[in-house]
Amino acid sequence: MSYRSIVLVKQVPDTSNITGNAMNENGTVNRAALPTIFNPEDLSALEAALEVKDRFGGEVVVVTMGPPKAADVLRDCLYRGADRAILITDRRAAGSDTLATSYILSQAVKTIGDFDFVFCGRQAIDGDTAQTGPQCAEKLGVPQIAYLTEIIDVKDKTATLKRSLGNGWEIVRTQLPALVTVVEEANEPRPQAAIKLMRNKHKRVPSEVPADVEIPKEDLLEQWSLDDINADLDRCGFAGSPTKVHKVKSIVLKKEGFVSVEPTEEGVRSLVAELVKDNALG
Repeated sequence: MSYRSIVLVKQVPDTSNITGNAMNENGTVNRAALPTIFNPEDLSALEAALEVKDRFGGEVVVVTMGPPKAADVLRDCLYRGADRAILITDRRAAGSDTLATSYILSQAVKTIGDFDFVFCGRQAIDGDTAQTGPQCAEKLGVPQIAYLTEIIDVKDKTATLKRSLGNGWEIVRTQLPALVTVVEEANEPRPQAAIKLMRNKHKRVPSEVPADVEIPKEDLLEQWSLDDINADLDRCGFAGSPTKVHKVKSIVLKKEGFVSVEPTEEGVRSLVAELVKDNALG
């Protein structure tokens, strides 16, 4: 028996390089002003799907939502062993929060069709909400296993998985299909394979190709709009996003000198008073 795994990945701003231009006036992230990377835990989710393929057989389909530039992460997935890559790009999806994003991604999964696993990273570093995966599971009507650390076994339509509890772990079994969120500590993502890189390096989504240029059909990656996934536009973009971002700021903590606290009752009182004053406690 083989298994189809769909992996939801995201190209994210490099949050270690936030600048004053990080936010647009309408409260959305100014992605054009920031360098981008492959969301770290999504790489771990991809590795988990590739492990299922290697150990138990099957297919790995990768989906991302974003501007044409997001096709970079799709090529990266192909270089590492994914079989199929799909970009959902549509201006009407701009401004989507986790509610709208999970709806769009769940519609894409339904459009792909039969699947056994949906893998995604626990959270994206540009939001740190850890909401999109669980919301997708709810919209797909499948069980979810959060914080995967190890795939123990997959047999017929049952998966045995190990997941983190923060201060421990537990072994769980779930019927398939299921959605699984993966933590970064679950595995070591494999490097790009030279032969796969050479095979896929010229692949582009249609919106990356100038109108006057023709490329072979086999070098075209799949590109879907909201219409292709039968999305309800009232649930996409700003219209479907109740979350509004007020401001994005880069905070740099600077430590100048130190204060010695005497191990006495008076010293502790003084320390607590300073923490309250600095709004660290209260």
